[in-house]
Amino acid sequence: MSLTNQTSKTRSWPDFTPYLFLLPALLALSLTVFYPALQAFYLSFTQYEYDITQPPVWIGLGNFSRLLADRLFWKTLTNTVSYLVGVVPLLVMLPLGLAILVNQRLPGIRWFRAAYYVPVVISMVVAGIAWRWLYAETGLFNQLLKALHLSSEGIPWLTSPRFALFSVMLVTIWKGLGYYMVIYLAGLQAIPADLYEAAAMDGSDGWRRHWDITVPLMRPYLMLVAVISAISATKVFEEVFIMTQGGPRSSSKTLVYYVYESAFQNLEISYACTIGLVMFLLILILSVIRLGLSRSSETETLI
Repeated sequence: MSLTNQTSKTRSWPDFTPYLFLLPALLALSLTVFYPALQAFYLSFTQYEYDITQPPVWIGLGNFSRLLADRLFWKTLTNTVSYLVGVVPLLVMLPLGLAILVNQRLPGIRWFRAAYYVPVVISMVVAGIAWRWLYAETGLFNQLLKALHLSSEGIPWLTSPRFALFSVMLVTIWKGLGYYMVIYLAGLQAIPADLYEAAAMDGSDGWRRHWDITVPLMRPYLMLVAVISAISATKVFEEVFIMTQGGPRSSSKTLVYYVYESAFQNLEISYACTIGLVMFLLILILSVIRLGLSRSSETETLI
């Protein structure tokens, strides 16, 4: 048999080497992600609560019928959507402005970059406790309002249904500014300086050059940040747990906190899985939108 025939026969066998390298990671993902997800999907069609030592009982769509009639679920869903609407636009635009500022060649600019990034590395537990002190009745914010004669009694930041959700949103925005700023900074540094020089010759200078050049070229980064921040806002939990516990009167309770409350406080495991399934579908929709936007952006770039 010739060497050519041996080579062709050898090449006809698939090469399993890459899959062997992936096998440990796939096993770990199967045990920690895939199997729990399938188990949660199954439990959402069963009654498995209170006495978790008993096997789950199949009830079909019973949990989904309860979900549709649950006012608290619709309240938490509304809060989650409000969180998306309130947080995502600011986390898309504010970090871009910060990235443009810290992208300047100025003395000590690295210290400013580090200062803006510090909130990212701070634990959310520590940040939540610190902001809860700032929001307190005798906290710094109310003391400043009184000193400036803007409010004689202060604002009930975390104890009023009008302000609780907004106050938690502010912490999420403060915590994420530095992280998304770094993503934008990487994109800004990839833009050639020649483009800005050509724009200046055409009369586009100052902030207008960023509108004409920076924003169009940063579109993929803008969409990436929009989707990442939207998914993060959908899964917000630590801020709510530390600062408000979902109150007052469930005004700051989100879907994730409702899942936690149903599963670990009320021991309604199957109902918590049902709420989690709805949240998964919401995140899936956001991911599909992100994929569609990225493909349309790539198509426009090729054209």
